[in-house]
Amino acid sequence: MSEGHTERLQAALDGRYRIERKLGEGGMATVYLAKDLRHNRSVALKVLKPELAAVVGAGRFLAEIETTANLQHPHILPLFDSGEADGLLFYVMPHVEGESLRARLDREHQLSVDEAVRIATNVAEALDYAHRHGVIHRDIKPANILLLDGKPVIADFGIALAVSHAGGGRLTETGLSLGTPHYMSPEQATGDQTVGLATDIWALGCVLYEMLVGEPPYTGSTPQAVLGKIVTGEADLVTKHRRSVPPHVDAAIRRALEKVPADRFGSAYDMAHALGDPAFRHGEGGSGAGARAGARVTRLGAAGWGVAAVLAGIAAWALVRSTHEPSVSRFDVALPEGLIALTGLDISPDGSHLVFTARGESDPDGSLYHRALDELMPTRIPGTEGAEQPRFSPDGGSVAFIVEPTIRSVSLRGTPPLTIVSDSVYAVAGLTWAPDGMIYFGKFADESGLWRVAEGGGTPEEIEPLAGMSASILDVLPNGRGLLIYADGRVSVLSSETGELTPLVEGIEARYASSGHIVYTSVDGAGTLLAAPFDADRLRVTGPSRTITEGLSVYVNGRRSDLALSETGHLVYRLGRSGPGEGVLVWLGRDGAVEVVSPELSGVIEAFAISPNGRRIAFDRTSEDGMDIWVYDLDAGTSSRLTFDGELNRRPEWSPDGAEIGFVSSKDGMQAFYSIPADGGGPARLLRSPAAGSVIWEALWTPDLSWLLYRQLQRAGAAHLLYAAPHADSVPRPLVETEFFNAAMSLSPDGRWLAYQSNESGQNEVYVRPFPGPGGRTVISRGGGGGPIWSRDGRKILYEAGGSWVVAAVGTDPTFRVESHQPFASVEGFSLANTIQRYDVSPDGERILAIRDLSGAPTRTVIVQNFFEELKGMTRN
Repeated sequence: MSEGHTERLQAALDGRYRIERKLGEGGMATVYLAKDLRHNRSVALKVLKPELAAVVGAGRFLAEIETTANLQHPHILPLFDSGEADGLLFYVMPHVEGESLRARLDREHQLSVDEAVRIATNVAEALDYAHRHGVIHRDIKPANILLLDGKPVIADFGIALAVSHAGGGRLTETGLSLGTPHYMSPEQATGDQTVGLATDIWALGCVLYEMLVGEPPYTGSTPQAVLGKIVTGEADLVTKHRRSVPPHVDAAIRRALEKVPADRFGSAYDMAHALGDPAFRHGEGGSGAGARAGARVTRLGAAGWGVAAVLAGIAAWALVRSTHEPSVSRFDVALPEGLIALTGLDISPDGSHLVFTARGESDPDGSLYHRALDELMPTRIPGTEGAEQPRFSPDGGSVAFIVEPTIRSVSLRGTPPLTIVSDSVYAVAGLTWAPDGMIYFGKFADESGLWRVAEGGGTPEEIEPLAGMSASILDVLPNGRGLLIYADGRVSVLSSETGELTPLVEGIEARYASSGHIVYTSVDGAGTLLAAPFDADRLRVTGPSRTITEGLSVYVNGRRSDLALSETGHLVYRLGRSGPGEGVLVWLGRDGAVEVVSPELSGVIEAFAISPNGRRIAFDRTSEDGMDIWVYDLDAGTSSRLTFDGELNRRPEWSPDGAEIGFVSSKDGMQAFYSIPADGGGPARLLRSPAAGSVIWEALWTPDLSWLLYRQLQRAGAAHLLYAAPHADSVPRPLVETEFFNAAMSLSPDGRWLAYQSNESGQNEVYVRPFPGPGGRTVISRGGGGGPIWSRDGRKILYEAGGSWVVAAVGTDPTFRVESHQPFASVEGFSLANTIQRYDVSPDGERILAIRDLSGAPTRTVIVQNFFEELKGMTRN
C-alpha cells in the first residue's frame, strides 16, 4: 500500500487506531502495527489491497467476515474488529509478540519430530473446532501460524473464505487467487471454488511435511510448476528424507496428501487422532486407515510427558520384569506442558493403564485422559467433558465416570459414551465397577444411601438406605462379601449378607489390596497414606495401621483424595493439592490486572454475589460444620456469618433492595430456596420448595420483588426454569421446561429479559428470551458459551466462552438485539463451573469478581509398582 493510502487510512481511523508502522505485506492485505486507542493495546491492523477490496465490495465482505468473528479457541487468533474506512476495508487482530512458523522454518529449516507433531496436532484441533462451526480457513501455511511462547495460533482464520464468498466468481476474472501455491490442494489448484475442510487438511499435511523435511512436498521454479506437480505429481515419503519420523506420522501425512479429497481424513479431529496413535497406518505397508484392534485412545491436545519421568518409569518397569523376586519401584508421572490435573484418577486392574481428569488450553472444562504405561503420551477421551471420579471396568476396556447428574461409561476403543444413570437427581458420591457387571454408587441430598445399576444402564436399585446417611462407595471386595464405603468420617464395610455396617478406620478414600490390607487416606486432611491388615472373610481389621507416605491431595472438604490400586499390586496417588479446591476472591480488570479483595475471602468457596449497592459480598464457604452463608463488608473489611445449622447452605443471591440474601439449603431434608435478613437480624424462611423427585439448584428475584425465578433439577437429568410468587405456597409457572439442561439465569435490570445457558444445541450456549413471555429466544454465543450476567446498566451481557470472558453489547428497545462482541479477559487460573455462576460484575461493569484458584496442579503423581511386596513386608515386620 502506498504512503498516500497509509495517510488516508490513518485519517479515516483517527480516534480509534493510531498506525505506528508497517509490519509486512501479503497476497491479500497490508499489515500494520497499530495502537487500539479505546483499549490501550497493540493490534495488527490488516488492510485489504485496494484492487481486492474493489472486487469484493465493503458490504458483502463485512457481512461474510461476521461469521468468523465469534470463533473462540486457544489456537485461533481472535478477530477484534472490522470495517470500512474511506473506502479501505480493514480487520483487526491481536498483535502477537512472537514469530511466525514461516520465520522459524526460515531460520532453523527443520523442527524436531515431537515439536512438529505437537504444532500440527494443535492446529488440527483448531481446524476441527472451526470446521464444526462451518468455517474453512482455505489458506493454512507457515506464515499464518504464529508461535506464541512456542504454541501455535492460527491467524487470518476465515478471511480467505470471507473474501471468496464476497467476491464470488469475479476473483478469477481479475487474476487474483486465494491460497499459497505450495500449500494449495489439488482442488484449489484446478480452480474449484467450492472447496471444503479437506483443503485445510491437505494444507496442514504440507505444513507438517515441511516442518519435518525442510521444504514443502511439492516445489518448483514457478507457481505454475508447483501447481502442476500438485495436480499430477507424487510427493516423496517423509521417511525418505528423515528416517527418524515414526511410521504413523508418515502415514498420517500420506493420507492428508491424498489427491482425492474423499481419500483424506474425514475430519481434522481424525488427523490429530492419527498423529497420536502409533498403530495408525495408511496405504502401502499399513493396515488401512484404522488402528489395530484394542489400540489405545489417541491424544487431542496433550504434549509429551516429562522425559526424565518416562525414562525412570521404563527403567523401573524393566527392572520389575527382569527379576524372579518382584521388587518395589517408584516413579513420577509428569503431566505434559499445558495440561493441568483435576481431581480423580484410576489405574486399570492389570496395572498397565492410567485414566485421570485434566484440563488444557483447548479443553477448559476438563475431560478424561488415558495413558498406557508403555506409551509416552496421554490421550484425551472424546465425549468426557466435565467428567469426574473415573473408575475402570473389571476388564480394563472401559471407564465409568460422573457428569452431574449422570453416570456414564466410555470404551477405550473409541465408541461413544453410554449414559448408565440419568436420574441421580443431585450428587453421586463415589462409584466402583464390580466384577459382577454392576456399578455401585452412593447418593446424597434428597436420596442418600447406596445404590447399584447394571453396566448397560437401567433403573438403579437401592441396596442400603443407611437411614438417610450420605455415603461414598469406595471399593467392592472381590469375594463378594461386602463393600468398602466412606460415611461420617470413617471407612466402614457393609456386609453383603447381613447388611451390617462395621466401622474399620478413621479415613476417607480407601482401596482393598489382595495382599490382605486396606489402603486409605487419613481423615485429618493432612493427606497421610496408611495401610491396615484386613480380613476380607471376617470383614474386620486385624492389626494396627502403618504409615506409607504423607502429603496426598485431599479435597472436597476433606472427603476425597487421589488414590488408586490395581489388582496386580500397582499403587497410584497424587501428592499436593488438586482442584477444584481452595480459592481466593479477586477483582479482575479489563487490562488483566488482578487484585485480591481480602485474604479473608479464601477457602473452599462455591458461589458469591455482589450487593446491589456494590459495597458488600455474600458468599458461601465450606467448613468442618458444612457450608454456610457469609457477608463481607468492603468498606469495613469485616465478615459476618449468617447461617449456623451445619447444613449445606450455598449459592447466595441478593434481593434487589439489598435487605435479604436468598440461598439454597439442604435443611429440612430437601434442597430448597430460603431467605435470611442480610444483617442477620432474623431467622431464615422458606421461599420455594422443589417438586417431588427434584431439587432447586439456584433462584433469584425479579427487580420489583414480585416473582422468584428458580432452576429445578429433574430426575431425568433435565433442568427446568420456572417462576412463582416469593412465598412457599405459591403455584409455579413454567418458563423454560424442556428435556435439556438449562442453567445460570440472569435478569436484565428492568426485568424484561432473561439470559440463561442451555445445552439444547448439543453444547452450552447463551440465550436471551422475554420474561415472562411470550416470545422466542435469541442465541448470544456462537460455538459454545455459558454463565451470562447482565451489566447494571442493562446494555451488556458478560459470559464465558472458549477460555475467555466475552462482553456482548446489546439493545433491548423495541426488541432485543446483539450489537457486538468484545473479549474481556482470559479465564486461565480462575475456578469456573458448568452449572452455577462463579463470577460477578462490579456495578460499573469494569471489573469481574472471580475465584482465583489457589490449589493448582498436584506437585507429583506417583506410581508404586509391586506395592503388595511392601505391604507384605510391613506385615512381616
